[in-house]
Amino acid sequence: MFESRTGKTLRRLDEMLEAAINGTFEESRFDETQLSRLESRWKQYLTMSERSLKQTRQERENMKKLVSDISHQTRTSLSNILLYTELLEDQTENEDSKKLARQILSQTKKLEFLIQALVKMSRLETDILEVTPVQQPIRLLVERAVEEMIPRAEEKQIQIVCSLPENAQAVYDLKWTAEALGNILDNAVKYSPAGSQITVEGREFEIYACITVTDQGIGIQESEKAQIFGRFYRSAQVQQEDGIGIGLYLAREILRRENGYIKVCAREGAGSSFSVYLKR
Repeated sequence: MFESRTGKTLRRLDEMLEAAINGTFEESRFDETQLSRLESRWKQYLTMSERSLKQTRQERENMKKLVSDISHQTRTSLSNILLYTELLEDQTENEDSKKLARQILSQTKKLEFLIQALVKMSRLETDILEVTPVQQPIRLLVERAVEEMIPRAEEKQIQIVCSLPENAQAVYDLKWTAEALGNILDNAVKYSPAGSQITVEGREFEIYACITVTDQGIGIQESEKAQIFGRFYRSAQVQQEDGIGIGLYLAREILRRENGYIKVCAREGAGSSFSVYLKR
């Protein structure tokens, strides 16, 4: 049975699509037929798409190098400023000079934090940051995040109490998920009164493992719950506190890349509970 012209055209279109998917498409007709013109246009489209993809990859590599250079150059300069300021504070006998040195030290640390936060955000938004989730105990995650936060908590006489199920595991990247959980703990310490308590509780569900951080701090207004995970968002209640408003944004983005998510339960003046859900 002879194949109809429509059948041949459809078969050739299917072959063209298959070859395009496999990256092996080549023109096979060089005449004035409609199918030949279509093949030629299809080849042009694939060539332009490939060129655009290469350009995007090159731009991403350039951005990666730029972010890396900025991070390296600013880290070195700021480290030197911090070192010289600390030396100046130690060596000067004049109290006014010591006070000025402490101010320089404080502002330099704020600048260092700001640059580090912006670099992390840039890595996230340009897909430079590589999150590699593996199955491991959630205790490792909690211990790392809490350990880094203890000095700040002790300054405010805040107690951090942990309650985790034995042998609970989840799939996550230890370095970056500790960063996410650390940002949540940082807010809990920052916005809680001196002498209060923060609890870190772990639970296991069928699909997810959950880590909940609960504080006794200022809470969150109902109208702000949908905004707190936005980039650079800061509540009017905390404008006098240090920060730039990207901690929760970074936490959410890191968890999203691990197929996890974050939820909040809070009332104004009655503390907050942030729950991190990680795939088991």
